[in-house]
Amino acid sequence: MDIALIPDSAPFTTEQRAWLNGFLSGWLGLQGSPGTPVAVPAPPAPAAASAPEPEPEPWHDPALALDDRLKLAEGATGAGRLMAAMAQLDCGACGYVCRTYAEAISRGEETRLNLCSPGGSETSKALKRLLKGAPAPAPANGHAGKNGVHVNGSAVNGAKAYSRDNPFTASLLRSARLNRPGSEKDTYHVEIALGPDGPAYEVGDSLGVYPENCGDLVAEVVSALGARGDEPVTAPTGRATTLGDALARDCCLAETTEDLFGRLAQAASDRQQADALRGLIDDDGPVAGCDVLDVLRRFPSARVAPEEFVAALSPLRPRLYSISSSPKKHAGEVHLTVRRVAYEHNGRGRKGVASTMLADRVAPGSPLRVFVQKSHGFGLPSHPDAPIVMIGPGTGIAPFRAFLHERDALGASGPAWLFFGDQRGTHDFLYEDELADFLRRGVLTRLDTAFSRDQAHKLYVQHRIVERGDELFRWLEGGAHVYVCGDAKRMAADVDAALAEVVARNGRIDGPAARSYLARLASEGRYRRDVY
Repeated sequence: MDIALIPDSAPFTTEQRAWLNGFLSGWLGLQGSPGTPVAVPAPPAPAAASAPEPEPEPWHDPALALDDRLKLAEGATGAGRLMAAMAQLDCGACGYVCRTYAEAISRGEETRLNLCSPGGSETSKALKRLLKGAPAPAPANGHAGKNGVHVNGSAVNGAKAYSRDNPFTASLLRSARLNRPGSEKDTYHVEIALGPDGPAYEVGDSLGVYPENCGDLVAEVVSALGARGDEPVTAPTGRATTLGDALARDCCLAETTEDLFGRLAQAASDRQQADALRGLIDDDGPVAGCDVLDVLRRFPSARVAPEEFVAALSPLRPRLYSISSSPKKHAGEVHLTVRRVAYEHNGRGRKGVASTMLADRVAPGSPLRVFVQKSHGFGLPSHPDAPIVMIGPGTGIAPFRAFLHERDALGASGPAWLFFGDQRGTHDFLYEDELADFLRRGVLTRLDTAFSRDQAHKLYVQHRIVERGDELFRWLEGGAHVYVCGDAKRMAADVDAALAEVVARNGRIDGPAARSYLARLASEGRYRRDVY
């Protein structure tokens, strides 16, 4: 019989705690038969001292506005100032985290300034301003993979090492609309087959999906360029292919580059158009919302050869989606919760390249290139019975559906509380039947919803959090882990403020002390955010 005398909360490693339990049990005669000597294990070797974690940068907060982040970083090193321009999400969409992306730019290993998808043009323009006048970085020293594609320290030749640089070819199982008819939202439940040989994942991870551009958009770009589409070109990945195929699979058509403006300006037969293109290189304003087709149509005298055109475009980057399934419940599959993006701009319909591909343009059985992006600590507590509070409006519910399926598969008995919100309860209650079943069976202990347009005044999840503050604070004091998933700039900031209000009011402390309370929860791994 193993006797545990040292509590799990004691400040010892697992090995040290096991040794102390064995030593004290033997000393007290709690193990073995009477009169039988008890063998006490040798004490474990002390853990090697590790380098202290660097202090978190004050600007590393996605709730801060860009200007505020840059002010906080005014006295920082070059890499620090560059990092302050990032979205501060450490989402991995760029192939780095914010710190390593900034360091790679600072060292000259990464020349692309538009990889931060959440930061968008705001980040790329800030990076460009910061780099103006800075000393030229030393040449990169062997940090780029084949064809200049950065490998971020991963093994490019590792067998079965599926990654951003070596995606797995999965296949679509199905894509089904979750919103009911009449909804203003367009959200899809997407199921993808990984099979027995696909990449492994855990709840809390994200799935990277390599999209392909809409065929209609590709055809319009080819026509505007005055090409046929079958011209031989070299894609940004280095593979030899045709113009149409490169534009479909390898080139980003949603964003423009300085290289494109420069090449078109040099080729323009109309002087005014050439001057306007050169002006776009340094002018931040007119570029906003402008895609590749807009540029070609706006400057009809500027045309370059297909090979040169492809070389001037950004590579088509993968999109990351929070995984909404548990591998323990959905073996060989991965599920996503995807909002289809479509809107009008400059007199043309625009489409989210990955979301519309998954919702509209890929039939069941069609191949998809995917990889798993590991989470930064956004996973379930190690103890399956720990209480959890999940806050995820809209598609932010995705990882929490995964959490609930995981706890259901494990038979976890810990309480679980979900805050969910969207526009209308009759149209936009995502996974309503599943959540009702989880409630009925006790997998989900409590569900609070906030449907913003079901009443005269707007009601959001942060309002429900304040309304339920008394009980929520009791959960926090009882050891609950809090998770937030969704929009970083508004929802996550509002939820953070609501949690601070709950702590201040129910803990009878002031605002700074409430902030310290939340910071302590975060340092303990009990307050995690997956925001974008």
